[in-house]
Amino acid sequence: MTDRDTRHKKAMQKRKELVDAKVAEANEERGIVIVITGNGKGKTTSAWGTVARSLGYGYQVAVTQFIKGTWDCGERDIFSENPNLTVHVMGTGFTWETQDRELDTQACRQAWDNTLPHLTDPNVHLVVLDEITYMMKYGYLSLEEVLDALKNRPVNQSVILTGRAANKDLQAYADTVSEVKDIKHAFNDGIKARKGIDW
Repeated sequence: MTDRDTRHKKAMQKRKELVDAKVAEANEERGIVIVITGNGKGKTTSAWGTVARSLGYGYQVAVTQFIKGTWDCGERDIFSENPNLTVHVMGTGFTWETQDRELDTQACRQAWDNTLPHLTDPNVHLVVLDEITYMMKYGYLSLEEVLDALKNRPVNQSVILTGRAANKDLQAYADTVSEVKDIKHAFNDGIKARKGIDW
């Protein structure tokens, strides 16, 4: 065995000890709140990946799409026949398209009202609130009512909230926060969004 192989083995043994210790310490069993934010591409895609994972285990999942509801959605379509998935779509599309605050607020309130029963149902393993950060940023929903729903959800239910500029208090409450950083995006170079890749 070379010196490099020996060093690698020792490093991996030490790493395993650290990982094993962390696994042993993690003994709390409950659902978690995940916030996926940032200006980069992939927040909704990440959330749908977790939807796929939960559905794969036979869990019930509820998704509310607050902004992209009028677009075709390959992720939504592929699971459309799955009896364990419920999807609510706000249906007004991007707020810069409607340019109507009252209409957007009403649509948001209806989508939120449709979502609330899932946030109290212990049979729902995962709730996804896609692009909800915009709803709070624009004042369609208050941070307080969102946090109240999260705090009072069933203990084993997990919730994923996506969107740019997630409120700092929401991030502080969440168990896991991931920021998707925008380093480069094809659209900014004039390349059209591509079906099956971007939407």
